[in-house]
Amino acid sequence: ARMGLPALALLLAAGLLHVQASPLARSFELDYEEDCFRKDGVPFRYISGSIHYARVPRPAWRDRLLKMYMSGLSAVQVYVPWNYHEPQPGVYDFAGDRDVEAFLDLTAELGLLVILRPGPYICAEWEMGGLPSWLLWKPDIVLRSSDPAYLAAVDSWLHVLLPKIKPRLYQHGGNIISVQVENEYGSYYACDHGYLRHLLGSFRALLGSEVLLFTTDSTRAEELRCGTLQGLYATIDFGPGSNVTEAFGAQRWVEPKGPLVNSEYYTGWLDYWGEAHASTSLVHVARGLEDMLQLGASVNMQVVSWYMFHGGTNFAYWSGADFKDQYKPVTTSYDYDAPLSEAGDPTEKLFAIRMVISKFQPLPAGPMPPATPKYAYGRVALQKHADLLDALDVLCPSGPIQSRFPLTFEAIKQAHGFVVYRTQLPRDVLEPTMLGAPPHSICDRGYVMLQKEYRGTLERDGQTTVHVMGRAGDTLDVLLENMGRISFGANISDFKGLLGNLSLDSSPLSNWLIYPLDIDAAVQQGWPHAALPKSSRRGRAGPAFYTGTFETPGITWDTFVKFPGWSKGQLWINGFNLGRYWPRRGPQQTLFVPGSVLHAGRPNNITVLELEGAPSTPLLLFLDQPLFNRTLGHST
Repeated sequence: ARMGLPALALLLAAGLLHVQASPLARSFELDYEEDCFRKDGVPFRYISGSIHYARVPRPAWRDRLLKMYMSGLSAVQVYVPWNYHEPQPGVYDFAGDRDVEAFLDLTAELGLLVILRPGPYICAEWEMGGLPSWLLWKPDIVLRSSDPAYLAAVDSWLHVLLPKIKPRLYQHGGNIISVQVENEYGSYYACDHGYLRHLLGSFRALLGSEVLLFTTDSTRAEELRCGTLQGLYATIDFGPGSNVTEAFGAQRWVEPKGPLVNSEYYTGWLDYWGEAHASTSLVHVARGLEDMLQLGASVNMQVVSWYMFHGGTNFAYWSGADFKDQYKPVTTSYDYDAPLSEAGDPTEKLFAIRMVISKFQPLPAGPMPPATPKYAYGRVALQKHADLLDALDVLCPSGPIQSRFPLTFEAIKQAHGFVVYRTQLPRDVLEPTMLGAPPHSICDRGYVMLQKEYRGTLERDGQTTVHVMGRAGDTLDVLLENMGRISFGANISDFKGLLGNLSLDSSPLSNWLIYPLDIDAAVQQGWPHAALPKSSRRGRAGPAFYTGTFETPGITWDTFVKFPGWSKGQLWINGFNLGRYWPRRGPQQTLFVPGSVLHAGRPNNITVLELEGAPSTPLLLFLDQPLFNRTLGHST
């Protein structure tokens, strides 16, 4: 018999209600009565650790995640750096190492839940806190605010990213249990609750009403006032040495009921160039964790007023900077003295944490995966290929931009790396004369050359003058290096390049040729190994490229490169940009080379851009362990 439409509608509605009320329906939510999370209706406590897929080569993702799982973690916390995926407005990259969907799917395969932190601002000591530098193409934009230009860019990005996230939410069969909105917004000067409300509306519209959204801030009352918003569950962050009861008391000030959550438990500290290598006592870390677990708190392992469980590496130009009375660039290594080392090796700290976790919940069956194998490939001799100024036709094929006065990186749409500023001496300079820059106008280091001879280095918050001599019409070049945009605080609108004009004995210079360099594109296309060396009568001082090759003994294991006698520069192997080296400044003395970058059975091509001065016998030394110096000189 045919059923009438009203009766059918009633049955369908009853069935739908039954499904929604069924204990089989997936849910992750807050329980304000019992002060806990509930997963599928059952009280739930997670222990999680931070890992940044952008700092770990894709072939190593499984190894790192498996070690985190075997440590007893039930979840991982994951940032999404906007600028890693949208290098130009409307141009998106989710391939290879940037395939965040593949990373999230791998976490699910390994049985890990995910706490996602998609920003749009993330900090993380990442270049510009994850915000794209092209936002600064509009010089007066107010970042992390209700500025319409900023919100338009944010909305455009969220409409690309969040639809990739929604099917992976726990409620939809995935493993993402919660999503953070912004990051430590209370520490930012703007204190714009209209901006937070806008983000809340966007996240709800794109992810739905069921997903748990939250914020993270420090325990300071002012930061909790500016960084929290009704509709976003407020969590806090603090590290070893904090009074756990007092810290969670701060959370209770904004969230009187609900679970206690430390979203960033600092297991270490970051390194800055020119400061001692940071370390944090494993005893303090383990004791603090045990104190929190005894309180019943959810705990997310992290390093310093930052995380991590596994830090990884700031490859290429992705390291950020802080500003604490002066500009403080972050090292290439993001080891952070974390439980898993930069190379992904279990440390004593990891086993101490694992022991604490085992007191509160059973550990996964089976042994901890071992450290990845390392190999000391030994010495590799290099030879000078060309001075940088002799390769401008390759590094800047479009030619220079002409301008009466210097233009910033942002004004010429250069995101990272290096730009050459060229002019001529306007008159004879027969006595040593001061070439100088206004305060705070060198962002971040300027390598000065007159008639292609290196004369010295200008530095942000450091030396801002050099003395020169020459004839009218002599060519003056300044190679400007971007050392990473500030990632935290009020100064994240961190413009790069020459922000003011250089002066010769107080007379401003003018009529500049500006060369935006794309070194990475040239190296990835086979330069300089596919080109003949350029003859040079000049010595080893100043910016120049060096090349060499080596073969592996049939294996491609992880390794570390040491730079004996080198000053400062950038390293590529087989076209992969391994980041900045700076042994003169320290503390980092080696760069991590993942085995996945190397070739077996054919030569590995090394390209070095040395900026200040190579050793008389240019060579690299490949080791099976990293080196950090603890007694530092501050020479450039």
